[in-house]
Formats: sequence, C-alpha cells, structure tokens
Amino acid sequence: MSTPDQRLTFRNIGIVGTGAMGRGIAQIAAQAGATVHMLDAQPSAVEAACHALRDTWDKLVAKGRLEASAAAACAQRLVPVTEVAQLAPCELVIEAIVERLDAKQALFAQLEDVVAPDAVLATNTSSLSVTAIGSRLRAPQRLAGFHFFNPVPLMKVVEVVRGLKTDAGVAERLAAFARDMGHTPVLAQDTPGFIVNHAGRGYITEALRIAGERVADFATIDRILKDQMGFRLGPFELLDLTALDVSQPVMESIYHQYYEEPRFRPSVIAAQRLAGGVLGRKVGEGFYRYVDGQAQVPPEPPLPTVTSLPPVWVPGRAARRAELLQLLNDLGATIETAAQPSADALIVVAPLGYDVTTVAAVERLDPGRTVGIDMMLPDGAVKRRVLATNPATRSDMRAAAQALFARDGKAVSVIRDSGGFVTQRVVATIVNIAADICQQGICTPADLETAVTLGLGYPAGPLAMGDRVGAASVLEILFNLQTVYGDMRYRPSPWLRRRGALGLSLLHTED
Repeated sequence: MSTPDQRLTFRNIGIVGTGAMGRGIAQIAAQAGATVHMLDAQPSAVEAACHALRDTWDKLVAKGRLEASAAAACAQRLVPVTEVAQLAPCELVIEAIVERLDAKQALFAQLEDVVAPDAVLATNTSSLSVTAIGSRLRAPQRLAGFHFFNPVPLMKVVEVVRGLKTDAGVAERLAAFARDMGHTPVLAQDTPGFIVNHAGRGYITEALRIAGERVADFATIDRILKDQMGFRLGPFELLDLTALDVSQPVMESIYHQYYEEPRFRPSVIAAQRLAGGVLGRKVGEGFYRYVDGQAQVPPEPPLPTVTSLPPVWVPGRAARRAELLQLLNDLGATIETAAQPSADALIVVAPLGYDVTTVAAVERLDPGRTVGIDMMLPDGAVKRRVLATNPATRSDMRAAAQALFARDGKAVSVIRDSGGFVTQRVVATIVNIAADICQQGICTPADLETAVTLGLGYPAGPLAMGDRVGAASVLEILFNLQTVYGDMRYRPSPWLRRRGALGLSLLHTED
C-alpha cells in the first residue's frame, strides 16, 4: 500500500457507481492515499459500499496485512455524496455505472458542467466505445477509458484507453495514477474489447466450436488445454465461473462491433444455454453441475484392456516424424521401417492443422488402422497425450493406440477427428488474434503480453505462446485449418505471416 504524499497523481477523486467495480476502485484509491467521493443513484448503495469497505479493511487488519491506523485512515478518506454537484472538488471522476451508452453520456454531460476545466473524466466501460461516450462533451479530449477487472484489488492490470480525441497527457496521468494504486497500466486504442476482452476471444470461441463439432465433451476439452498448455482453468470451467449472462453478451457484442468478423464468431451452444438459464456456477448448473459449490466432473474413461500390441508404422512424410519415432521407441513399441506397413500394423500420424482423415486420404493410408497424435509441443512438455481417430478407425486399433501411448502412465485422451486436434486449434487462434491486435496498433506487443497474463491469467502471453510453438508452425496450423474447414476464421494475420516468413520472434519490435 502506498503512503499518502504530495506526489499522488490525483488526491481528490470521485467514483460514480458503487457496485462491485466502483467499490473495488474506491478501495485501492483510498489505500493509495486519495480522498474518494462516492456517488450512486441509490444513496443506500453508497452507505452499503462504505460499510463493506470498512469491513474489508477490518479483515485485512485481522489477517495482519494492514495496520489498524492505516485502516482507520482509509475509512476516513471515503466521502459519501448524494448529488453530482458535490463532485466539484474532484481532480478525477471515474464512472462505473450501468453499461448503457445513453446513461454514460448523460452522466458525463452533467460532470462537465460541475468539475474544473482541467479535471480528468474516466469511464470503466468494458464494451462501449470511449469515443462514442465522449462524443457529446464540449471537451472530449479529457475523457479516457480506465478499465479495471473484477475483483479490482486482486486483478492488478488496468486498461487506459484513448478515445479518438483523448489527449495523450490524460492517458499518461491515468497510467501514473494506476501505478500509484499498485496496478499495472496498459495503453490501448479505442477498439471493441480493448486488449483483454479482444485477446480472450480465441480461447472460449474456439473451444465452443470444437465442442459444437462433437470432437470431445466439455470435461475432456478442459483437461486437454490444462494438461497440454498449462491453462489454470479450462474454457468451460472459465465460462461457468464468469457466467454466461456476462460472457455471451460480450462475445456477441465484439462480434457485431467488428462487423461479423469470423475470428470472433459466437456459438449457438452458449446462446442456447443462456436462453435456458444454464448460466454456470452461480445457479448450480452450467457446463458442469455444482453441488455445494463443487463441480461434478465426469471421471475419465478407463483405459482399454489390450492383450498384445500391434507393430507401429509411421509414414515417411509424416509431420514431426523424428519426434514421433523417438516417443514410440521410448514406449517400447515395435516399429516397422519398411516403405509400406504390414497388414497388421497400427499407422500413426502427427498432423499440424490437418485432420487424420485428410492425411489418410492424401497419403493413401488404410483409414481403419490410422490414428493421429498431437505432437505440436515436445512430449516431455505436456502432461497429457491426445489421440484422434477418423470416422473409419477400427475399435481395436483405437484401443491399441490408447494402451500404447498410456504405457508409461501419462494421461491419454482420445477425441474424434478434428483439424488441429484441440490444443493446436485453440493456441493458433489465440496467437492469430493477438497478432492482429498488433497489426491494428491497438497496443504494443509488450502491453499485450502484460494485459493477457495479468488480465486473463494465461500461462504465457499470446506472443510468447506463439514463440514457444514457433511462428512457422502456427502458420502451418492456420493454413491447414483453413484448408480443412474452408473458414476465413483461420486466415493468418499479415503481422504473423511476415514474422513467420522472416523467422522473427513474435515479440520482435519494429524500429
């Protein structure tokens, strides 16, 4: 917690809207040493917010994380007010009211008549255009987005969003105030979803698309993405946590604001579940059922019993052939080396972006004996192996493949045929959207990485994720996905294509 001093960027601030977001911003501002004037359309909401904040500080004292004198000082910095005119002394006013353009425009028009000409106005909007919100102001240059994430005290990133007419100095002062409060600011241009909600489209929408194709069930998709890439929550666990009445409108809003850009296409699965009230954890049922707050996750299917394993043959032109042969050797498989497989051999391929069906057809392989394995990442880097069958794969070959690849005790999931399996599709989509954010100049690559790791909790920023896989491999996956699905959703960003072609890191910054 910062010690109050004269170097604080804003010493008197106003917060309009004392719900969860306004309350959280008030907490960190008061802790930084600012006097916080709190206003809400419902006076009782201000009283409730002040009471809740005092209770929060008392709990921090009880846990030894805050001195009692500091808690008392924070409480004294809360100033309840009942009308906009009482915000006149504020150097900064932050709006955290309902997400309606007309309501925000009306509030800022009132504020402009009350506060000093050099006071800064900020909106905590998560989905509306900052430019549109400020369009009715006489001085729109003093309005910027100041987008915090819930819960504010724990989510240490804030997006500082410049509208079309926002003065650069206003954004700089808001960034400085974010640092005063112990948060990390990232600078964004005024575009739908800003940075975090924009960058987060790939993880959820691609997982929903995979589920919609019946490639795997919700629990299997979650397990794969956690065990292969290290995501803390699977996409369906995340949707249940945030709740569909929050997530689905954001998906639809960003999709429509980008004029139906295929990369952001929502899913009918989520729309139907929202309509049916199956919202997630808070109602006890979402993609999972909840009992006493605990998700009821179906158990993994048991491993098949296989008395003897067939020999294994890998095509000469197979992607990741050397790595696949090494893995098979480590697992003690009997590997055939002839130009063609014997009549009894299990055929294993490791496509990037393609589905197993396409590989079997192009390579003229016996589809009944052909199984795919995802080798996008080194085997030693993943906690789970993922196999894919094609529609013609025989059940005995499926069972043999699963038993073989589980031989050393590592978890194995078997999915239906899918271009790019699960992880390839999701990671390539995340990286591609991130690359296009950089292409559009929405933010710097460095701010993108910071925003995503702090705001979404990914195991790495999307550009670092792309470097881990390799830009050339991400491009191959995207090109092949586009071939399999014929969908512009997978077209590679020019920013990604150029860096992949030149062998540059995705974190490379142009001079």
